[in-house]
Amino acid sequence: MTASVPDSTLPEVDQDRTFELAASAADSGVRLDTFVAAGEPSLSRSRAAALIAQGLVRVCGRLKKPGYRLQEGDVISVRIPAPAPPGKHLPEPIPLHVLYEDHRIIVVNKPAGLVVHPAPGHAGGTLVNALLHRCPDLSGIGGELRPGIVHRLDKDTSGALVVAKDAAAQESLSAQFKNRSVEKTYLALVWGSFRKEVGAVDLPVGRHPTVRKKMSTRSRRGRSAETRWEVAERFCASTLLRVWISTGRTHQIRVHLSAVGRPVVGDPVYGKRGTSAVRDEASRRLGKISRQMLHAWRLRIRHPSTGEEMIFEAPLPEDFRELLEELR
Repeated sequence: MTASVPDSTLPEVDQDRTFELAASAADSGVRLDTFVAAGEPSLSRSRAAALIAQGLVRVCGRLKKPGYRLQEGDVISVRIPAPAPPGKHLPEPIPLHVLYEDHRIIVVNKPAGLVVHPAPGHAGGTLVNALLHRCPDLSGIGGELRPGIVHRLDKDTSGALVVAKDAAAQESLSAQFKNRSVEKTYLALVWGSFRKEVGAVDLPVGRHPTVRKKMSTRSRRGRSAETRWEVAERFCASTLLRVWISTGRTHQIRVHLSAVGRPVVGDPVYGKRGTSAVRDEASRRLGKISRQMLHAWRLRIRHPSTGEEMIFEAPLPEDFRELLEELR
């Protein structure tokens, strides 16, 4: 793959950006959306497919479908439109626990129950609405629905989340997540125990074959995913794990731990497995838990401006901390 950009300077936030990619012999047979996403760090495959569907990507001057298989010598022109303003997504004075902030990034400790970005059923009251109130300049970054958002956490998962405050920072952080140089460490309380102190789950994750809103390791179109774990503390019928993921599939940790029979405590979707002893323990001690005990504890990135390695730790939320104290 080779690429050329008409202007070597970084595009302004309010301008369209265009560039070209050339397919080499090694790229023959690769899907167009996969190729475009690989050639531009700020694009996910789904975003690349959307650009193709909108007619903003051409192969040798012609429109193609996202699944078009490239041929050697194909020249692909790409136009990424300037982000739209947030429109109806308005700033809201929602309190934020800020772990770090400067002129390029902001890192927050997202509470459980807070949705990251507007979506059907969550038009307001999201992290994006809170960020737009605190950082008005985010309104021109990264698209209408997710200004500055480069990764996400499930609604009921708490913890550290970094947000870009300008277009260049967003591109840098997106590239770090895409090339898997970001290190994310989670704390997960799971049912049952492990014989070993460390381990890994290496199973593909994709959409559940029959339940549309669930993910599964038995998907017909699963994507590779790896979850590494280490025992942090053992309890009577549950275990506290430190968990690392190099891939960021939807619900990955919850799906993987459930698949090996150690679901996250309180998980209403994937947490119904376990022995009768485990269920007894749930009824006796943990019946009040109403969300999954999963927390994004530590986040390691490189600063978009300086390249300096930065590590952020998000304190455990009160419900998680009190539960561990009770188990002890």
